[in-house]
Amino acid sequence: MSITLIIIIMTVIISLQAFNGGMDKLLFYPYAMKREGQLYRFLSHGFVHNDFGLLAINMFVLYMFGEQVEFLFEEAFGLLEGKIAFIAMYVLGILVSSAYSYFKHKDNPMYRAVGASGAVSAVTFAFILFAPWEWLLLFFVIPIPGIVFGVLYLIYSQYMERRGNDNIGHDAHFWGSVWGIVFTIGAALIFNPGILNYFIAVLLAGPSMPSFFQ
Repeated sequence: MSITLIIIIMTVIISLQAFNGGMDKLLFYPYAMKREGQLYRFLSHGFVHNDFGLLAINMFVLYMFGEQVEFLFEEAFGLLEGKIAFIAMYVLGILVSSAYSYFKHKDNPMYRAVGASGAVSAVTFAFILFAPWEWLLLFFVIPIPGIVFGVLYLIYSQYMERRGNDNIGHDAHFWGSVWGIVFTIGAALIFNPGILNYFIAVLLAGPSMPSFFQ
């Protein structure tokens, strides 16, 4: 069984249990984290969701990209190293993507958040780094190259975070995406520096250069 499927199963089980009680103890709550030292919430909130819709979307996107990124990491970094790197990127993605929100809302008793969106964004952008010209579906409908999707996603996340008039963690989406790129490049420097040349070559070559999937 892939690491991706294990994460999905764990997240679904924990989220479904939280629906029936215990959500308050696991969600991201900077105010309590600062005053009561509940730092475990940096990680626990990434495994709970407040409704079936958010859970379904996050797990669907993770399923779509997760196993492919696992494969790419294993091919680029080695079997064991690739699996370790994938786990590290995902788990640390939950932490890193929420750091900005913690400092922004640590004195706001009303702010709470849940969901794996930051870590899922990291996985998605790791995929884009390897295959920037693969077609992705914007809003699950409009096909555009991954690199274009990525740029639009970052711009949209920043814009919506500044507006701050909805109940979506756009800052987690943004920093999770950035983390996916930074971590993947860092892993490449450690395990296979030569893959950095591939990242540059495939980006500059455009759709004409074969990707890892061809």
